[in-house]
Order: sequence, then structure tokens, then C-alpha cells
Amino acid sequence: MSAVLQPQARLEPLTEALLDAVLRVEQSAYSHPWTRGNFLDSIQTGYQLQALMGEDTLLGYFVAMEGVQEAHLLNITVAPEYQGQGWARVMLDALSLWARGRGAHWLWLEVRVSNARAMQVYQAYGFRRVGERKNYYPADHLRREDAIVMSFKL
Repeated sequence: MSAVLQPQARLEPLTEALLDAVLRVEQSAYSHPWTRGNFLDSIQTGYQLQALMGEDTLLGYFVAMEGVQEAHLLNITVAPEYQGQGWARVMLDALSLWARGRGAHWLWLEVRVSNARAMQVYQAYGFRRVGERKNYYPADHLRREDAIVMSFKL
């Protein structure tokens, strides 16, 4: 029998002090990553930013924006070396708990059409496809990529 030890995890506010680690993960996970400015703007605007930490290791993070009786997930990322271990679900649970505490009835998100793995995670969590945004995301060679709009009833 072999056992894989997972790090003890905790959520903490994603602050400017974590941005170097966040940007390393972001750049390793995406072909079109968020910039330092995107994260700084989110922090300064007062969005909900949480870092999932395993001891001193950044496992993942999410950024969400509060709306009227809803929350919008802007970014959720698990570091590539920790994907497939259930950490996205842990963060979605934390997001749902935060959103419910703020009086939200719905969670919303957009996901790239090409990101089948993320769509599977969201669908397994209970998100449903409700629309599509044409040419929403930047893509390679000055092209644009469609986004699938998904929602989850809290």
C-alpha cells in the first residue's frame, strides 16, 4: 500500500505579499495569465481574494466579486503540481460559504471553451451552463476565444 501525503491546508487572505508566488502559479497554469496589475486592482477594489496554503506552499487561490444577491468567480487556480487532488472543490466550498454569508443566491463564472478540465470540475460541483460569450477571452495570434457562462444556485 502506498500513501500520498497531502499538505495541511488553510485559507488566508491573498495579499500583496503573496503576489510573487501567485504570479508564478498563474504563469505556469495559463497561456494568458492575469497580470500583477489585475491582482493588485482586485485587492484594492476589495474583492474576495483567498490563498489556499499548504504550510508555506501556495496550493491555489481564488478571486471573487460580490454583486446584488450573487457572486462572480473571476479567477480560481490550483497550482499545476497540486491539480487533481480536490483542492478546487475546497476553494469552491469556501467561495460558496463566503457568498452565502454575503446574502448571495447565485454564483456565476465564465470559462474558456477550450478548458474542458475546468468545465468538468464546475459541472461536478453543480454549476450549469447557461450561456456563451462570443470572443470573450484573448487567444493566440490576435484571435479571441468564446467563454461558457455557468451558474450555481446557492
